[in-house]
Formats: sequence, structure tokens, C-alpha cells
Amino acid sequence: MKLSVSGLNKTYSNGVHALKDVNLTINQGMFGLLGPNGAGKSSLMRTIATLQEPDSGEIFLGDINVLTQKDEVRQTLGYLPQEFGVYPKVDAVTLLNHLAVLKGITNKGERKEVVEALLHKTNLWDARKKNLGGYSGGMKQRFGIAQALLANPKLIIVDEPTAGLDPAERNRFLNLLSELGENTIVILSTHIVEDVKELCSDMAIINRGQVLYKGNPFDAINELEGKVWSKRIAKAELADYKNNFKVISEKLIGGTPLIHILSEEGNPDGTFEGVAGDLEDVYFSRIITAA
Repeated sequence: MKLSVSGLNKTYSNGVHALKDVNLTINQGMFGLLGPNGAGKSSLMRTIATLQEPDSGEIFLGDINVLTQKDEVRQTLGYLPQEFGVYPKVDAVTLLNHLAVLKGITNKGERKEVVEALLHKTNLWDARKKNLGGYSGGMKQRFGIAQALLANPKLIIVDEPTAGLDPAERNRFLNLLSELGENTIVILSTHIVEDVKELCSDMAIINRGQVLYKGNPFDAINELEGKVWSKRIAKAELADYKNNFKVISEKLIGGTPLIHILSEEGNPDGTFEGVAGDLEDVYFSRIITAA
């Protein structure tokens, strides 16, 4: 099964053109959707999840028309939105059991089996009787995945799932997503480049509602070979370098800016050092070039 998006457009009532002729084909496995905040990622995810209508375009999940067969889509969709609320005074077993009923798992024995399996899968079994208000951020995200997996979905959408998680919880969550991607279409929408680098064999970069790149992350990195140059500079020089070179990233190391620039014609002034590009360089170079 694959997800096909073609000619998708969405303009909100305030005039924001959130999606501009978006075309994507997403196959089984982990698919990373990278972009800064406000790039259109959530608008695309909400549209695929049947939560809003586009102005134009088509979306198909296999033979299912996502825009006209919403009930069929929802029966096979698992969705973890960016803002996922829980009932703080309800324990995980009770809420997951209730959500399973809403998903159509009405047989009590089957429902008990499914709920227990998901709590084990998300490593929440030992905390199953604890009220969700006492869960950490990572535990709540894992509960969100548990509810998204009810009814064995063929498509799972997770929107900014690791934002705010500590490193240990982030690793647990990413490992869980990686397992899910073996048998399902999993769309990981994020602005965190490392999440995509570690998990996804296919990706797209989106900004201002437009798809800037679609393909394999390592192919995108290889395209930068010989084009990324690095240099440490004084803070006072940063503005001049931005005016004179295509600076794609900057970071402070020991209080001193380290910049990466994009140059297809070799060392631009003889003072830079050639470096191997990474996915962060791909991301920023695409965003800046399209600006």
C-alpha cells in the first residue's frame, strides 16, 4: 500500500497559503517530513488525517479516496497530533480500553488482549494503573502511540512527537517508531533533523507550503559533496559573512561561531575548510536556497 498526494492546495481564511501544489508518494516504512515551524507540515498532516478539507487536490491511500471516503480512512488510520491531550485523573488501562471501544473493538476479550499487548509494546505495562496526569512527557507520547495503534492501522501519522522529550525518552520513542515502520506507512512530521536521519529511508523537506526536496536522505547528502565549507569566525564578522556568502548554518563552539557555507565553485576565498555535508546542511541549504 502507498499514500499518494497530488496537487494539494490549502489557503486559510486569514490569507495564509499553507499548502502550494503539494505532490508526494509515500511507501511503506518510515517517511520523514522536515520543515521549520509554520512550514505547512501540520496542515498537510491534518488534511491527510481527514481533519480539514483542502481547496484542491487528491489524496489516495491505496484505493481509498481520502477526501471522499473519510470513514474508511479513519478505520485504518493512527494519528498522534502535535498537541495530544489526556484525561489526567484516568489511568492508562481505563482510557485505552475506552478508546478501543470507540475504535470498534467491542468484544471484551479481544479488547483486553489488544490493550494489554499495546501497553507492553509501548513499555507502559508497569505504569498501567497510574493516572495519566502523573506521566512524564515521554510516557504520554508513548500512550499516544498506543492509542494510535488501536485497530491495527495501515497508516500512522505522528506530528512533532519528540519535541520537549529528554534524550532517554526520545530514544525510547524513536525505537518504537522504528519498529512500527517495518510493516506500516509511518509519517514522521518534525523540525528535528536528527529524528529523520536516524529513522527514515525516505523524506521530504517542506517550507512555506511547498515541497523543496523528496528522496533518500543519504542521496541528498551525497548531492552536497564538495559544496560545503566551514570556518570559525569572530562574532563581529558574522553579518559580513552572511552578506558575502551563502551561510547555511551557524553554531557556537566555545563561544566562537562556526559557519557552514554552500559554494559549488570550490573554496570561495581560500580561507575555508571543505567538510562532509550532513542532513542538517541539506535541510538548511534547501530552505535558504528557496527563500
